[in-house]
Amino acid sequence: MRRFISHNILDSRTKRRPWFRYDEQVFPKLAAQDAKIVKAGGRVCIGSHGQLQGIGYHWEMWALASGGMPNREILRTATIRGAQAIGYAQDLGSIEPGKLADLVVLDKDPLADIHNTRSIRYVMKDGELFDANTLDEIWPVQKKLPPLWWWSDKP
Repeated sequence: MRRFISHNILDSRTKRRPWFRYDEQVFPKLAAQDAKIVKAGGRVCIGSHGQLQGIGYHWEMWALASGGMPNREILRTATIRGAQAIGYAQDLGSIEPGKLADLVVLDKDPLADIHNTRSIRYVMKDGELFDANTLDEIWPVQKKLPPLWWWSDKP
């Protein structure tokens, strides 16, 4: 994350206050209710609430797992269910002909372990393919990501 987000922004968004003991955490309790809603045929969606773009979405998926929701259902809440909720399921949320080609390609199976959602190999945005570790474009043209101002070795 330090490659793509400047230190001052990353530091301010990753500080967590106040600290709680595990038995005081509310996420597992809320996630258990979400799992019940999905099991009963209801819909649950992911929202990272502006905590930290990118990783916040993963935190929300992992939080749902803490309540016992099956990984396949968690992935549905992160994709097609959200698209349905905002009225864009015709354009987003699943891989189908005619839909926008924004997706991530993973190295590890998130059905085996939901934490594998962070094993991102490639990102496709608007039909352009990028290396996830560098954000260098690799298709349809090869182009390196221009240096960002915080990449300096100087203090």
